[in-house]
Amino acid sequence: MGSNHRKRLIGLLLVLFVCLGSLTTPFRSFASFPEELRLFTGQQTQLKLAMPVSAQVTVNHPEVLKVNGSARHSFQVDLHHPIALESYQAGQAEMKLKLFGKIPFKTVKVNVVPDLKVIPGGQTIGVKLKSAGIMIVGHHLVAIADDRKTSPGEEAKIQLGDLIVKMNSKTVSDVSRVADLVKAAGEGKKPIMLTIRRGSETLDIPITPAYDIVDKAYRLGLYIRDSAAGVGTLTFYAPDQGVYGALGHVITDMDTQVPIRVGNGEIVHSNVTSISKSQNGEPGEKRAQFSKESRSIGNIEKNTQFGIFGKMFDTPGHSYSDKALPVAFAEEVKEGPAQIYTVVNGQKVEKFDIEVVHVAKQDYPATKGMVIKITDSRLLDKTGGIVQGMSGSPIIQNGKVIGAVTHVFVNDPTSGYGCFIEWMLQDAGIMLRPSNTETTELKAS
Repeated sequence: MGSNHRKRLIGLLLVLFVCLGSLTTPFRSFASFPEELRLFTGQQTQLKLAMPVSAQVTVNHPEVLKVNGSARHSFQVDLHHPIALESYQAGQAEMKLKLFGKIPFKTVKVNVVPDLKVIPGGQTIGVKLKSAGIMIVGHHLVAIADDRKTSPGEEAKIQLGDLIVKMNSKTVSDVSRVADLVKAAGEGKKPIMLTIRRGSETLDIPITPAYDIVDKAYRLGLYIRDSAAGVGTLTFYAPDQGVYGALGHVITDMDTQVPIRVGNGEIVHSNVTSISKSQNGEPGEKRAQFSKESRSIGNIEKNTQFGIFGKMFDTPGHSYSDKALPVAFAEEVKEGPAQIYTVVNGQKVEKFDIEVVHVAKQDYPATKGMVIKITDSRLLDKTGGIVQGMSGSPIIQNGKVIGAVTHVFVNDPTSGYGCFIEWMLQDAGIMLRPSNTETTELKAS
């Protein structure tokens, strides 16, 4: 009985010790001590444990990572003081801590990524996008007799959002070529074989044109489109890689809301002529112009949930500064003050104050990485908050590019979402993680 009593007492004391320990600084430091860490080459950081003990530190690749300035594989450290880490070259290293040189205590995997700097954007750009085929954006009825109308496209079960990539096995991406093919098929009383891309499927669907007795022409009963145009904001230009990212959200067809599959396209400088202010329940917009003659500053190769991406041929004009800034990993972004670069008049990029009010933990690409609030009275006075056309405006915090504006809250236009810069960099072909992660297509509003 005495033995059991002693065991229970020891158990209670241990529980008390753990409860008390959880309130102490060392316990909190231990709990927040990372298992994985990312650094750019030449970056320094400190890890704090604040424990009054010494430990044996072992680094498997000291040429990649130096601990407390030492290039040795193994040595003693005092855990009462912060552990200083400095990355030297790209690669992976593992740091192990053993208490009293024997008891495994902590292991930290460190991924060192090549140093990266980008020139933040903010410029308003015109977007000219050609789809990788011909988009179906609607059905219409063809008058084939005084009392009879039909839509060959609808009868063939062609759906809104379908993309015609071939007609009679010939690649098509230009609406102007369709009329001749339809006329020839109609006069020859032959169906046209449409090769259609629907999501990840490719389908062959025959369709026979119908003769419209009012228009005196052969029709498919389909509304079609091959391109889109609009304005947005440039997010970054990466001079070493010659690539850019813009918009912060996918471009969808205005009628079907289906993301446009890129055939080709270009971005040009654009000029903000006026702004309609945001009000609760009604987001405003930047009104901007670009001419047909506007000089191309980049091509469009991808349209993803994080915006448009492609090659940029030169440093874009009208930058807030031509100085390249470092980028932040998602885990470096903190709640607190930040700035956005954007245009409210003409082509002048200006800097405005915002607050990052919430940061989401994201280990894979997702659009809503942070909640931001506009705090700059000049910008609120001019725009009322976040307006359409502002998406893609780069967000800067502590001298680093951390992300881009993506959405506005309809009921509170002073606030909205931002995405982390690393997901945009990834879609531009610049990886900041050791392995790629599957992405899910999300709709941007």
